[in-house]
Formats: sequence, C-alpha cells, structure tokens
Amino acid sequence: MTFMDIVTDVFVVGGGPAAAWAAVKAAEAGATTVVADKGYLGTSGATASAGTGVWYVEPDRTAREAAMASREGLGGYLAERDWMARVLDQTYENMNELASVARYPFPVGGDGRQIRRGLQGPEYMRRMRLRTRRAGVRILDHSPVTELLLDGEGAVAGAAGFGRRSGQAYRVRAGAVVLATGGCAFLSKTLGCDVNTGDGALFAVEAGAELSGMEFSNAYAIAPEFTSVTKTAFYSFATFYRGDGSVLEGAGTHSRSVIARTLLSERVFCRLDLAAPAERAAMRLAQPNFFLTFDRLGIDPFAELFPVTLLAEGTVRGTGGVRVTGADCATSVPGLYAAGDTATRELICGGFTGGGSHNAAWAMSSGTWAGRGAARHARSLGARWAARPVTGAGGAGMRPTGSPGGDHREVVAAVQAEVLPYEKNYLRHGDRLRPALGNLDGVWTEVRRSLAGRGQGGEVVRARSAAAMTAHARWMYNAALARTESRGMHRREDFPEADPAQRRRLLTGGLDEVWTLPERSPVAVAS
Repeated sequence: MTFMDIVTDVFVVGGGPAAAWAAVKAAEAGATTVVADKGYLGTSGATASAGTGVWYVEPDRTAREAAMASREGLGGYLAERDWMARVLDQTYENMNELASVARYPFPVGGDGRQIRRGLQGPEYMRRMRLRTRRAGVRILDHSPVTELLLDGEGAVAGAAGFGRRSGQAYRVRAGAVVLATGGCAFLSKTLGCDVNTGDGALFAVEAGAELSGMEFSNAYAIAPEFTSVTKTAFYSFATFYRGDGSVLEGAGTHSRSVIARTLLSERVFCRLDLAAPAERAAMRLAQPNFFLTFDRLGIDPFAELFPVTLLAEGTVRGTGGVRVTGADCATSVPGLYAAGDTATRELICGGFTGGGSHNAAWAMSSGTWAGRGAARHARSLGARWAARPVTGAGGAGMRPTGSPGGDHREVVAAVQAEVLPYEKNYLRHGDRLRPALGNLDGVWTEVRRSLAGRGQGGEVVRARSAAAMTAHARWMYNAALARTESRGMHRREDFPEADPAQRRRLLTGGLDEVWTLPERSPVAVAS
C-alpha cells in the first residue's frame, strides 16, 4: 500500500460548516491549509442534508438581550453572556458575508430586505465548498482521519488517516489541527449523521484534552416512523395522539418524556393540525425535504395522523463536547482546536440544545475562531515545526493491548443497546444508568484488548469509530451519574429537582479510567 505525506500549516478534520469555515478563515489568515473529511466536503453531515434556522439577530441592544435571555432558563443557567454576545456578533458578520461574498440567495421579505435567519443546507454547503476551494485549501474527500500525531512535548503536530478512493494511507504534519468532525449520534440513522460517530472527541482525549457537558447528550428528535428526517421545529404545530385516537396530554417539542414513556408500550401518532394555511405554505417553502416522503406516500400531515418515533441525536443536537480554553477555541492541548459539534456548546446553550439555529451559529462562529487561532499558532512556531519527530496518539480500535480479534459490528451493537433505549438514556435513573455504564465499561475493556481493523484501510476507520462511540457513551453516563439533579436536558427521575449547588459545568476525561470533576473556573473572553 502506498503512503502519502503532506506538510501544511493548518489541518482541519471534518466536512461540515464548522470545518469549512475553519479552513476558509485559516487560509485567509495566510496559512497553508488542508481539510480532510470522511465523506465529500459539502454533502456529508447533518447540515448538508436539510435546512436549518440560524441564530441571526440584528445588532439592536434590546433584540440581542432578548435573544440571550430566551434560553438561559432552559439551559439551566450554565451559558455565558460574553460568549453568547460574541456568537451573535460573529454570526451576524458571517451571514452577511454569505450574502455579499458567497452570493447566497436569501429569500426577500415584503419590505424588500433579505431574510437571513435560515439556510438551505445543500445550497449553503455547496457554496462553502466553493469558497474553500477558492481560498486555496486542499480538500481530501473520502479521507477519514484515524489518529492525531503528537510531538515529543505532547503538542499536536498533525494527523494520519486513509483515503478510501485512492487506497492510500496518509500523514499530515501540521503546525495546528482543528477538530470539526461533528458530535456522536451512535449510528441511530438520524438524517445525515452516519458520519457522526464521535471520532473527534476520542482523538482529543487521546491527546490529553478534556470534555465538558457530556451529561447533556441525551437529545432525541421526533421523526415520522417511515423517515429519518429529524427537523423538529414543525412539531410545535402538532397534536400528539395515542393509538385509540385520544390526545396524548403533555406531549410536545421541548418535553418529549411523555412521548418517550408512551412509546415504551404503544405507538404514538401525530398531526400538524395547529398550523394555519399561511403557516403551512411557509413550512413547505422552508423545509421541502420534510414533506418529501409524506408526498410520496400520499399523506397530508396537516390533516392525517402519522406514526412518530424518537431518534437519538446524542451530542449532534446535545451540547456536550471537547472543552475549549480560550476565545480562539483552543483546547488544553497545544496546537489543538475544536469547532462545531465537536466542541462543547454549553458556552452559549448551557445544558439544553439550541436546536438548529444555535448549532448553526456556533458552527460558523467557532469555525471562524478556530481557523484563525490555528493559523496564528502555526505562525508562532516559526520554521521549526515541520521537522518535529511525531508519534501516533491512537489507541483503542487501532493498537490493541492484546491479540487482535474483535469485531467492530459487535461493539457498535453493544453500545447501541445501552444508549439508544429511551428508558436508559432519556428517562434517566441511577438504577438504570449504573448497570448500563458497567456494561459499557466491559465493552471498552474488550475494545482496548482486542479491537483492531485489519490492514490500514476501511476496517481501521470502522474500528476507530466503534471505539469512539464506546468512549462517548462512557463519558456521557459518568457525567450523568455525577450530576445528581435535573438541569437542562439532563433529567434524573431519582433527582427530579434542580440543585442550586450544582449550577456549574462538569468536566470529563480519561479513557481506561474515566473521571468527572466540577469546572473550577469558566472559560473567560474579553467583553
């Protein structure tokens, strides 16, 4: 098998909006930049599969104040106003840049002004790929990364991976690396998330970084039984029903526990019967793919009942991820940056998902800061970094401690059995979390001992993804057990109330031995 060696200032891992913005901004800052994605940059991931709202607020003091205050309570008051203000500023700038530079075709309102509060994912990402190429960034499509590279002092010095199409393993030596691989949805089949297996978080922790907010990772999205489309905003216009036609009282979009509990014993049905005719037309225009399967099946979702389910979205819609330690989205590991769903979103959402809008704003903002920060870091190293000796940081699923022989498919199935069921991950109780974590610890022990992909190709990629999902699940449940209260999306049936003494973020880390500790000092930024 041939091997490709690449040298660049900044290496970006991922292919969604955060990765694209990071690559563009690193290149615009004067850094030579390479980006590698599991799929095809611009078409893989959750954003490219659908439309999304964007947390775009005009720079009006009253409007901005209302925007920041609107979700603080939902998030358990764990967000930081300075970070929220920064994201609003950066998102406003980036959305205007999409209009002026990328010529994104925003719709026009009755007043003749463009409406910039949402993006159609396919068109957005098509234009971001074009911008990435025009910025001079080298794109490695279908080239999943398998591990980070570290220098002798423990700083990140690049990454290694495998090109699926070329059949070549590759190594990228870089002055800085941006992880923008997305969150972890545990291969639950939610729309566009098969590439989101938590690889970036595993890479970061193997390098020595820590995570934050991993207890806020039990996001489940409403979806029709017959599709994987998890666009949940429209369900605010819905009434939910039992199989006998009676209304399912208490069911809704913000609190899905009633739906989850009912689904344990019977099917749940839905009808978007609260939408007025004008709203129905606007919904079809905003999210045409939401209605595609309904139209093909001849179902009118505004007039007819259809069955729904809940699909796990983990840290794709949840807020947990790699902890950032500075305004430029640096991590605690020199040379390593995190952006988008890979990074914790607690800073602007606290413990409750921001849905598509806040996630989209965070992706473009954190991507911008991480790309620029990585370029500055690479520049600060001078000319010496390219000659650094490097070693691979990858362990589980790649370098087993015992005899190779594990099967990644069995690992994935074992992890899904502990994290997908509603009664374990969504309807949380210590009596169910503890045995689930015990099982996951056993899976991890076996992964470390024997799981390894054969050769250097796709088997390694799949083994590493299975290892990442296992690690992700263990971090989630350790943090969930440590937070003995209900806050944000983390609801404990055995601790149903919020505890004022636990109004602080939790840090998590470790591989063979997982740890969880309260954050001692919040990540500060200049006001």
